[in-house]
Amino acid sequence: MTEAKSGDTVRLHYKGTLDDGSVFDSSEGREPLEFTVGSGQIIPGLDRAIPGMKVGDEKTVNIAAADAYGPVNPDARQAVPRSNIPENVPLEVGLQLQAQTENGQMMTVTVVEVGEAEVILDANHPLAGKDLTFEIQITGIN
Repeated sequence: MTEAKSGDTVRLHYKGTLDDGSVFDSSEGREPLEFTVGSGQIIPGLDRAIPGMKVGDEKTVNIAAADAYGPVNPDARQAVPRSNIPENVPLEVGLQLQAQTENGQMMTVTVVEVGEAEVILDANHPLAGKDLTFEIQITGIN
């Protein structure tokens, strides 16, 4: 039976959990995740766990934050004048907004603090700084 290796297109079902056991993502009820091994399409720690697995293999992978979405970057927090945010946006902590960078790229930011004059936005990935656990099952290799 074929073992997955770098460059192969792999399909897998997965369930991702945090240290407290809460599920942050799952392919349950959806098509399997499909990606090319070693291409950087998924987080590094999970990508490195796939080579050597065969169709039907199951594995639980513990991934440190550094090999997932990285550490929390304090520089990714920015104070923005409240007047820069449209009045029709209901500002509340936890709200995710789309923002445009200086070079025109769109990025997701999270409101972490709302003040009278300014709003603090955080561009860190919501899973930055967190260790992750994935239960995976390989469903196909091409």
